[in-house]
Amino acid sequence: MKKFLLSIVTLIFPLLSIAQDAEQSIDQVIDQKFGDLTGWFVQGVFYQIPFTDTISVYWVLFPLIIGAIYFTFYFNFINFRGFFTSVNIVRGKYDDLEGRQNHKVEAGKASFTDEPDNPDTIRIEGHEGEVSHFQALTAALSATVGLGNIAGVAIAVSIGGAGATFWMIIAGFLGMASKFVECTLGVKYRDIGEDGTVYGGPMYYLTKGLKSKGMAGLGKVLAVLFAVFVIGGSFGGGNMFQVNQAFQLVENITGGEQSFLHGYGWAFGVVMAILVGIVIIGGIKSIAKVTDKIVPFMVAIYVAAALFVIFSRFDMVGEAFATIWNGAFSPEGIAGGAVGVLIQGFRRAAFSNEAGIGSASIAHSAVKTKYAASEGMVALLEPFIDTVVVCTMTALVLIITGFVDPLNPPADDAQAILLTSDAFASSISWFPYVLTVAVVLFAFSSMISWSYYGFQGWSYLFGRSKKAEYAYKLIFCVFVIIGAAASLGSVIGFSDAMVFAMMVPNMIGLILLAPKVKEELNKYMAAIKARKA
Repeated sequence: MKKFLLSIVTLIFPLLSIAQDAEQSIDQVIDQKFGDLTGWFVQGVFYQIPFTDTISVYWVLFPLIIGAIYFTFYFNFINFRGFFTSVNIVRGKYDDLEGRQNHKVEAGKASFTDEPDNPDTIRIEGHEGEVSHFQALTAALSATVGLGNIAGVAIAVSIGGAGATFWMIIAGFLGMASKFVECTLGVKYRDIGEDGTVYGGPMYYLTKGLKSKGMAGLGKVLAVLFAVFVIGGSFGGGNMFQVNQAFQLVENITGGEQSFLHGYGWAFGVVMAILVGIVIIGGIKSIAKVTDKIVPFMVAIYVAAALFVIFSRFDMVGEAFATIWNGAFSPEGIAGGAVGVLIQGFRRAAFSNEAGIGSASIAHSAVKTKYAASEGMVALLEPFIDTVVVCTMTALVLIITGFVDPLNPPADDAQAILLTSDAFASSISWFPYVLTVAVVLFAFSSMISWSYYGFQGWSYLFGRSKKAEYAYKLIFCVFVIIGAAASLGSVIGFSDAMVFAMMVPNMIGLILLAPKVKEELNKYMAAIKARKA
């Protein structure tokens, strides 16, 4: 641990000395260099297809929306039918189905032969895993419930108007089906190290799953692509974006440009990097122990404040929902019209709940279960909590407090998070201080969870040695410092691009492997019925 922290400090001093010699501030230097290096990639991912003379649609939204609709119908509306079953699984109602027995894992040999399947998959299905259903859910939620719900919603309703909220809710419900599919596959095709460490996620179900369907070459290519993108996503959306937004809010409540922290984002980043480094050294068990305490606490505080604002202006709630409904289909004075509003809603919902992106399946892969579909059922709760509940509450607060002005939207997410803070402050004068603490905790929990996601991609590409592990974690902590110091312009573009790029290989695999998921679902539901009988 001491060597690890010393390495972080050693890498910081060259950055500081370069900044001192430059005419520009360290923030400007980092942002400019970072933008120059990543601009081409961001433009490619967010290439816009002309839809009408005035509207262009990001091509990456098509696979997400079409895939989510397909899964909703293919699994007979599992996002609605399976809701209460999912809640019962998290509550532990069906834990007796697991057996909770330890099974000896031998390389290349199958411990279970109850179905024709990949030998690696069969032996892994009997492994206990590393964390509980609840811990897997909170570990994944910690990476999704957070700044996207605060800043993302603000910018969506500011650009798209109140109607964007409706499409965010629709995207949340549809995303539940996508999340179910990817997290079921994450458990089904996970791998186990000799020390019992679980390795899972799209890299493994793309490789193993598509190989079982005679598409080994395609699976390998898609898995490598996803691994590269998830590493980039962990450095961008799961790291730099999080710490950058946290610093923006901390600087704002301590005086803005007059704050003693102004120009010292790197110092804030150093503190966060050290704290993150301490936690991520312990792996998923350490991460889960932190997130299953922080996440419920953070969400409870944020939801309680949102409910307070909503009930304090309860007479305006009906009008707010009417505005959301009308704005979804007949927006007035908003650039892009109804299609533009839909695009804003779906884009921000996707960035917030990550359904179809594949990232959450990495955390869920470590769950203690022998029924892959059980964790898929648990996972479908994520978009509901994240988007349908938390994002809707944020939108209602913004609408009823009058902080939505499509004719004068915030320039970027940095201003958007301050907009949300001001909206809460209009009803709870002291809440910006509480929100700042919550945002820092949101950012912290998101970073430690995304470090796990990125490490899984890293270990897939570079092996599972301790040297490879610590190399990744060291680089991750350095990016915490870069994220805090860089301006948001380059960071948010890169963050969005990397997260959405992960969707491409993942969605191809999900559609091809959907029949495997249906088999797992039927097996688990049969076990539940047999238990009741």
